[in-house]
Amino acid sequence: MAKKRLPADVLAYFRQMGAKGGRIGGKRSLETMTAAQRRARAKKASLAAAAFRKAKSKGKRESA
Repeated sequence: MAKKRLPADVLAYFRQMGAKGGRIGGKRSLETMTAAQRRARAKKASLAAAAFRKAKSKGKRESA
């Protein structure tokens, strides 16, 4: 079954609405989260960033 492509103007509208919702979502989630939930989210993001940096630097050493 072939997928139908949406017209360019429809895709542009969906992108615009998605971007608008994304800007609202982060602020809204921080307003509704408890301090413990915010800490947990920040810790998870920090660990993911550290793992990414470690994997990135490990890849550079192996290729050199």
